[in-house]
Amino acid sequence: MMRRNRILAGLGLIVLILMPLLTDALGQASLLSLVTRALIYGIAAASLNLVLGYGGMVSFGHAAFFGIGGYVVGILYQHFDAETPFLGLIPGSNQMLVTLPAAMLVGGVLAAAIGALALRTGGVQFIMITMAFAQMLFFLFVSLKVYGGEDGIIIRRSNDVPFLNMRDKATLYWVVLAVTVAFFAGMRQVINSSFGAILAGIRQNERRMAALGVPVFRYKLYAFMLSGMGAGLAGALMANALRFASPDMMHWTKSGELMVMVILGGVGTSLGPFFGAATLLVLESTLSSWTEHWQLALGAILLALVLGTKGGVMAVLGRLGGRK
Repeated sequence: MMRRNRILAGLGLIVLILMPLLTDALGQASLLSLVTRALIYGIAAASLNLVLGYGGMVSFGHAAFFGIGGYVVGILYQHFDAETPFLGLIPGSNQMLVTLPAAMLVGGVLAAAIGALALRTGGVQFIMITMAFAQMLFFLFVSLKVYGGEDGIIIRRSNDVPFLNMRDKATLYWVVLAVTVAFFAGMRQVINSSFGAILAGIRQNERRMAALGVPVFRYKLYAFMLSGMGAGLAGALMANALRFASPDMMHWTKSGELMVMVILGGVGTSLGPFFGAATLLVLESTLSSWTEHWQLALGAILLALVLGTKGGVMAVLGRLGGRK
């Protein structure tokens, strides 16, 4: 079983690597953009899945970290283009090797600040506090006219990577794919580590883990910070892919989309968020081309998938593979 899974994973990776060539051969250039966005949303959904599926923390404000990652790229590019330092201290940049780590750093710091307050509560209170912080940031960036306000900030070209032509969509896709693979490998290491085991124990019985001497708050905060860093990374990649960042990236509806992706793909699974992101984007793209009432059809399909499979897309794939 393990060998077969590795073979399937290898074949899937080969298909993803060859995707630009396949889309050119099929004459479906727009498909490459769809796959690029699916990979990026997969990173964001997997970041949410770390706290939701493995830590049992239902965060409804993860769009805040996703959006802040996009704005890090946009703000640094704007100051680079204007040749003025941000806050009079930080120089602008159009280098992806600078903007991606910066987005992760800012996302992690923001998650630490929000988590330090929100994690002192639980249940509905935690959900509402995370959503409230996301909405606060949404309205903050709507009011920042210097960075486009509600119209967002335009990035005239994707960030540069040494020796690569980032104006080429295929090159940008391969960079996104490489980052996605690295992120997935790192997330697997975290989940399979002792940290992941403790996080799973906290999800199952927080009081028992505290009685065993585990600093529960600290582990939950670390997980929340890692999750914020991953979402910030996804936002930075999305800003590069779309060459645009807007407050809508921080809206509570975006947090809802990320949660739907996790649930649709399979909560508490490594690949589930990626399959969930791809499934949701494909359904949206297909149904919107058929009817103007596509959201009604999408809702019905999502209900059927979630309630009928009892585990999302990963549960369906597991049954097809002969696993119960």
